Amino acid sequence: MVSVASMTGFARAAGQDERWSWAWELRSVNGRGLEVRLRLPPGLDALDQPARAAVAARLKRGNVSINLNAVRLAGGAAIQVNRDVLGRYLALIAELQTDLPEGVAPARLDGVMALKGVIEQAEPQEEDAAREARDAAMLASLDRALVDLAHARAEEGARLGVVLGQILHEVEALVAAARTNAATQPEAIRLRLIEKLLMLLDGQPALPPERLAQEAALLATKADVREELDRLTAHLAQARDLLAKGDAKQGIGRRFDFLAQEFNREANTLCSKSADVELTRIGLDMKTAVDRLREQVQNIE
Repeated sequence: MVSVASMTGFARAAGQDERWSWAWELRSVNGRGLEVRLRLPPGLDALDQPARAAVAARLKRGNVSINLNAVRLAGGAAIQVNRDVLGRYLALIAELQTDLPEGVAPARLDGVMALKGVIEQAEPQEEDAAREARDAAMLASLDRALVDLAHARAEEGARLGVVLGQILHEVEALVAAARTNAATQPEAIRLRLIEKLLMLLDGQPALPPERLAQEAALLATKADVREELDRLTAHLAQARDLLAKGDAKQGIGRRFDFLAQEFNREANTLCSKSADVELTRIGLDMKTAVDRLREQVQNIE
């Protein structure tokens, strides 16, 4: 079973108690390590450290954005009069009242009370036990959201694992084709060398067969890609082992990223050593497949 987790996912979890209603929204994308961006409403800063610890316990890599929306329910805030502001309004009204024309009605109480700043909502003081219970309930909702986020990342990882398997199969077919072609390279190099020598030595004494054999052997050694193909085969086995047995809880992304770099190194060497048009084409196709592999691997946790 493929045990690959992606770093891409979204989750949401809501909760409510007698005084509060809240909702957590979590989004994650790929990242080199684990980076948490946390936005909390004013007054709930105590949730910062336990929330970050909860994320670290569930996830190993990724840029995770967490937003908490929390509101007090109706009736949770007490109404009070700001007597200082009210007194200033009344003094100003009394001062202006003497300058008003006759017939202008005096200020009414309901009008004064409607002025800005006179009526305030005072947040009720929560006892420690109530605050701790609220924080615990909010963190429990966060934990549910993290479970859903991990599940979403695992589902995306399963789809990603299928894509990776297809690319590895493509690379394996190209390695097999390159191995078949490489088996004919020494003879092809010898014939090409003889052809060039005949052109260069037209009408001149031919090289001794021993010298010709030495030159052909030297060129064939430089163009030998069997070691690169053997290492590519070993990398394929290791990549499949990671997909099949890799522990998603520990994360295989970094190991797979390093392995993808090794694939790229061998594909580059294959192209640089190639002395054959067909082998070069195979090498370029392999580089294209490896580039896709490296791109997909960037999203593995």
